[in-house]
Amino acid sequence: MQRISILLHLCVTVILLGCRQNVQSQAQLASADSAAVVNDSIALSRQTAITRAVETATPAIVSINVIELQRVRYRDPFEDFFRDPFFGQFFSERQSRIIERRVQNLGSGFVISPDGYIVTNHHVAGNATKVTVSLTDGQTLDAQLIGADKATDLALLKISPDRPLEYLRFSESPEPIVGEWVIALGNPFGLFEAAAPSVTVGVVSAAERDLGSQDGRIYHDMIQTDAAINRGNSGGPLVNALGEVIGVNTIIYSESAGSVGLGFAVPAAKAQRIIHELRETGKVDRSYYTGISIVAMTPQIAEALGLEDTQGILVADVDSGSPAEDAGLLPYDLIVALQDESIANQVDYIARINDFRPGDIVTYHVLRNNRRVQLSLQLGRLEG
Repeated sequence: MQRISILLHLCVTVILLGCRQNVQSQAQLASADSAAVVNDSIALSRQTAITRAVETATPAIVSINVIELQRVRYRDPFEDFFRDPFFGQFFSERQSRIIERRVQNLGSGFVISPDGYIVTNHHVAGNATKVTVSLTDGQTLDAQLIGADKATDLALLKISPDRPLEYLRFSESPEPIVGEWVIALGNPFGLFEAAAPSVTVGVVSAAERDLGSQDGRIYHDMIQTDAAINRGNSGGPLVNALGEVIGVNTIIYSESAGSVGLGFAVPAAKAQRIIHELRETGKVDRSYYTGISIVAMTPQIAEALGLEDTQGILVADVDSGSPAEDAGLLPYDLIVALQDESIANQVDYIARINDFRPGDIVTYHVLRNNRRVQLSLQLGRLEG
């Protein structure tokens, strides 16, 4: 009996130990499953609208390498000496020379169609003699300059890929929302050619910023952002959280040549209009004719006309038989707005009128004898 009791006791112990071991394995499995769920949850939480927009936009970003010929005037170090009335007579053949030099330029751009149309800046590729484009998959292709517009600082390139390309769409919203998240993509300082672009994130700081004119380029109605934009980012897209292009990164304000959170982009609506013209005709038709001569307002002119400030531009003369005469514009009319948009000075006027084409009807708001008059002018075309 004692032996039977001992055997029964051993069996019960073994069974209990087996049960205890089985319960422990189930706990471990449950713990592993929980850890996997937590990890999946964390990974999912890292995916945001920003990361999804970056994932959408990245394949369409390109790096642009440009070679252009620049004509520069070579100044002879002894030029002043040879201009001397006495010594110059002996060295009349020595004159300053115009020399050509090859300059390399770098920038960014983005694909807007599966067959390889690419948007960038005029100051990146507008004067190019040779352009190569590097895709994020490592391919480098020669590009053709379809057209460029210096006034808006935009250019259109075309490559011939061996497959349809990923591309970006412009936002159809009329204006960006101040404060909304935006992403700037590009190749700063040419560091990451033929690789994934650099990404910086910020917000729309302001809209419709006017920066005036620089070197024949008119930076008007620009989008301001604090997303870091550096040299080499020019021509890259500024996209919203949906991955849509709301602007073309173009210029920064900086005293150090690096980003200080003041970047500016050409808005999508303007870029689309210009790119469409470049794609259709290779140029932007600004051969409009109004028939007016304008002068800047000064305090003296304002005082003579009995005006309180110098906002607007003054019509100095009107050509006979011109669109301006047909519209009823007169000398000494003060132009204060076009199409309900205020005109403060000559740069404002040129920037506004540049948005129109021959044949368009433009509404002029003028002050005449301190009375506001509204006139409709149909733009003519310059001959020759």
